[in-house]
This record gives sequence, C-alpha cells and structure tokens, in this order.
Amino acid sequence: QVQLVESGGGLARPGDSLRLSCAASGRTFARYSMGWFRQAPGKEREFVAAIGWAGGTTSYAASVKGRFTISRNNAENTMYLEMNSLKPEDTAVYYCAVGSMSQRSEAYDYWGQGTQVTVST
Repeated sequence: QVQLVESGGGLARPGDSLRLSCAASGRTFARYSMGWFRQAPGKEREFVAAIGWAGGTTSYAASVKGRFTISRNNAENTMYLEMNSLKPEDTAVYYCAVGSMSQRSEAYDYWGQGTQVTVST
C-alpha cells in the first residue's frame, strides 16, 4: 500500500505561483513513476504532468507545458508541482498518483485525496 497526501493548494491570483507537494509513505517510493492530475467542477479528471522513477523523464499536458514543473525527491519521498503564471482555467482539485508513467489515469494504482487550487481575481 502507498499513502499519498497532497498539500500546498489554495487561492491565487492570475499570474501567481503555487507549489504543490505530495508526500508518500508505504511502499518504496523510488521504484514508481508518479503523476499529477486535476479535476475541475463538472469536468473529467485530466492529466497534468508525470515523472519517471529517477526523475529524469517528465511529461506535461499541453495546457501547462512551460508554466508547470514536476520534480521529486526520492530521499524525502516527496513529489512537487511548481505552478507558475497561473490562469483561472487552472482552478481544480489537484491529485497526485503513483503507478506507471502515463497520461492515462488508469495507469496509476494509488491516489491522494486532492488539494484545491483556485485562481481568481
């Protein structure tokens, strides 16, 4: 079993930055790829970013590429999502997940409870 806890969400203004964290416990964290997904009200959950087990491979959704940066610290069992130049359309509940590196949510076995990010004036 893997337990995931997201933090760092909150209210931001357009153009602001936020840093999300995902703390993992349980199985050996470093063996798995991880990802961030988000779900806005009334919409399906969508892929945001993913990172390979060693951190050398990353993947981003087109909507966030160039603005968001995913990273991980295996020694601290933590993954991060640095979000810059936030837009109102980034408003969503953000979830971290552990599994196989993919843009498909079905590839991930464990999920956190989510953290709310709201971008508004």
